[in-house]
Amino acid sequence: MPSPQIRRTALLEFSVKSGAPEKQRTSCLIVGVYEARKLSEAAEAIDKASDGHLSALTRRGDMEGELGDTLLIHAVPGIQAERVLLVGLGKEREFDLNAFNKATAAAVKALHYRGTTECVSHLTELDIKGVELEQILRQSVLNVDAALYRFDQLKSNPDPGPRRPLRKVTFITPSRRGLLEAEASLREAMAISAGIHLTKNLANMPANYCTPSTLAEEARNLAVTHPNLVVDVLDQARMEGLGMNALLAVAKGSREAPKLIVMEHKGANPDDAPIVLVGKGVTFDSGGISLKPGLDMDQMKYDMSGAAAVVGIMSIVAELRLPLNVVGIVPSVENMPSGGALKPGDIIKSMSGQTIEVLNTDAEGRLILCDALTYAKRYKPETVIDMATLTGACVIALGRVPSGLLSNTKSLAQELLKAGEASHDRAWELPLWDEYQPQLKSNFADMANIGGREGGALTAAAFLARFTKDYRWAHLDIAGTAWNVGENKGATGRPVGLISEFLLRRARANGHTG
Repeated sequence: MPSPQIRRTALLEFSVKSGAPEKQRTSCLIVGVYEARKLSEAAEAIDKASDGHLSALTRRGDMEGELGDTLLIHAVPGIQAERVLLVGLGKEREFDLNAFNKATAAAVKALHYRGTTECVSHLTELDIKGVELEQILRQSVLNVDAALYRFDQLKSNPDPGPRRPLRKVTFITPSRRGLLEAEASLREAMAISAGIHLTKNLANMPANYCTPSTLAEEARNLAVTHPNLVVDVLDQARMEGLGMNALLAVAKGSREAPKLIVMEHKGANPDDAPIVLVGKGVTFDSGGISLKPGLDMDQMKYDMSGAAAVVGIMSIVAELRLPLNVVGIVPSVENMPSGGALKPGDIIKSMSGQTIEVLNTDAEGRLILCDALTYAKRYKPETVIDMATLTGACVIALGRVPSGLLSNTKSLAQELLKAGEASHDRAWELPLWDEYQPQLKSNFADMANIGGREGGALTAAAFLARFTKDYRWAHLDIAGTAWNVGENKGATGRPVGLISEFLLRRARANGHTG
């Protein structure tokens, strides 16, 4: 079946400005109300200009201020805006970035289907303890785009959406003094949002559309759009020449040809050691001969979410022309059972020369990653970060809130944890102790590819650690965070936000100003 072009749906237009709420000429003004009917500062200004119009409504009980509640008001006297949208902020003393995100998403959803093509939001003026305006603006853009994201291009009759959808959002800053910095933050936020959008589209594509070849073609398309991005795709013959037998062993059971996709952005001094990002790209994981249970196996199209994230991140790096040398490496295969497939008990020799006894063919992600991590060594990297939907054990341990983080360098782990907090794309550090290594013992090879039921996320990282001893390395297990399940099933785009924040902080240290 032919693969459709990965559609880049047009994102909204965003801008920033300063000014009093009662003087804003707009189709709709967004202001907040805390619980117990307490008006925010912007709402109070409108209430004063309208001679108590808003407080009269809240006294009647039309808006209590519960988090995410909305109330659209027409023809408010004394102001320039045509309408005002009140948004519940919850309890003032508990108002944090998470509440802000929920309020922002609720506001944009409320307006999108009500014929409002543009609006001005004063939510960005709200005080959130410990959160800078730059972060508030970024979260605003990401939450607006996320609230309106849809993946329906494979439906025969997709929802056409509203006749007059929301197209432009203007955010108000507390003062004019920081407008230039706010505009720079907005440019960064829009690039990140586009990268997350691309990541979601790739991850949401079913496996009969998104194959290793599709990922390779998408990387090549990025190179056409961004001449500063150089892409090389290694085919099976080239990988055989390099001795990538672990990666190739996983691909043996499928008719889909494996690919090793390499994307290079050279934004710094050519002699500067690069940051290398590695993303697991199993476009469908049946488990191979160690076949998975049928329930929820459709979700295994998301086993390439790490690869999708690397492609999305590289698009951001190229769009912002970050003054960094960054390399994206995507080992991509399909894991299927067939007469030629890898079997439990097989022993394979990895690119590093270490041999691996395969006890479970469903622990295939670490097999393709180990060769990609060995390949990364040729770049003499400053740092290597891999991201992979690696273990169900990580989901059991941490749920679907933080990604699991393990690293052989404490300072790198701390840097990533801080970037996760700042981007609200959080991670939680797990131990990478030598005490887990004996669980990988094999009687017949240098190591086994699984370590038993206990500490599955930790022994998977311990396996990868055997291939990353020559550089600073961190591993992100995104099995619980790369996609949502249930009614809201779909890709999340994580950890693009976390890694983008990490790279932007590095870039600012190199003089990047947005």
